[in-house]
Amino acid sequence: MRLGVRHALVAGALLAGDVRVQHGRIAAVGVRPPGPRGLAAAGFVDLQCNGFAGVDFTAAEVRDYRAAGAALAVTGVTAYLPTLVSAPPERHERALAEAAAAAGTALRGPRILGVHLEGPFLSRRWPGAHDPAHLREPDRVLAERLLAAGHVALVTLAPELPGALELIGWLSDRGIAVSCGHSDADAAQAHAAFDAGARAITHVHNAHRRWAHRDPGLAGVALVRPDVTVLAIVDGVHLAPEVAAGAWLAAGDRFGLVTDAMAAAASGDGDYRLGSRTVRVRGPRPQLDDGTIAGSVLTMDAAVRNLVGLGATETQALLAATRVPARVLARADVGELTPGAPADVVVLDDRLEVRATYVGGERVFAD
Repeated sequence: MRLGVRHALVAGALLAGDVRVQHGRIAAVGVRPPGPRGLAAAGFVDLQCNGFAGVDFTAAEVRDYRAAGAALAVTGVTAYLPTLVSAPPERHERALAEAAAAAGTALRGPRILGVHLEGPFLSRRWPGAHDPAHLREPDRVLAERLLAAGHVALVTLAPELPGALELIGWLSDRGIAVSCGHSDADAAQAHAAFDAGARAITHVHNAHRRWAHRDPGLAGVALVRPDVTVLAIVDGVHLAPEVAAGAWLAAGDRFGLVTDAMAAAASGDGDYRLGSRTVRVRGPRPQLDDGTIAGSVLTMDAAVRNLVGLGATETQALLAATRVPARVLARADVGELTPGAPADVVVLDDRLEVRATYVGGERVFAD
């Protein structure tokens, strides 16, 4: 099967020619003659997705994953981490079990690469939309309990909390990626966390200690360390355009896009749930009653277009949605469009609008 595209993003560069898929994998690139139009790229990888299309993953069942996955495919996502906000341990256990069941079911849609636990090991000074009642200090016993309930691929925690550095090392030794966020860490504590094995910063410039010229804190350290991935929500709400552009310019090929989407994404205005919180959505800003931003309604394709609007090239923006997030998880089977790789592909038009999405060579969305 040929995708009928004019060119493709292969190994970080645009290559003229079509893409051929066989037995669920990329069989060839640069195929002649090229298709009439369109750009093929690896499907988008979203590391932070709290919910989508009316579904809140903290309360989702397997059937809900089917609906959310179908809607995510429309936005070019072929792999993602359902993200669970801080909650009581028993709620997390149920949610982890449902996500594992969904991942093990032949759902027609994006791959579930595991779960992102955004909490409960977060700072009470920077809870964001997390319910402070559910925040805990790092606890290896609790971590073991949660890991036993399902597949955890990524954990966001505050590295300055007692026991956090030990937990970072313990998780890293088990192949679980750690990102720092919702944190009051100073620069020294941030360096210690990244030295201990943390790989990324969660939604840079949101919900952590503010930048100061004598102590740049978590963000300042993450932006200059070559071993740290900088994850950002480029929706025009979480970050001013100048701030988002500055983070991208500083991080370069370490800059990754996430949506932080919640149930209202692809659903419209209304009142929704985010874990135990009620979120009101009017336009692009989901918020709690006190005005705190609570997730987003951003989609990955829109994030790519937004980054291009800030000055990135199409190639740079697409890599920020594919290769970079895959690297956080140390996954070689997603985020790249190369011969032999699984045929998880998004086809885009000249405006970077999604025209088709394939997972394992199966078309799961077509415009």
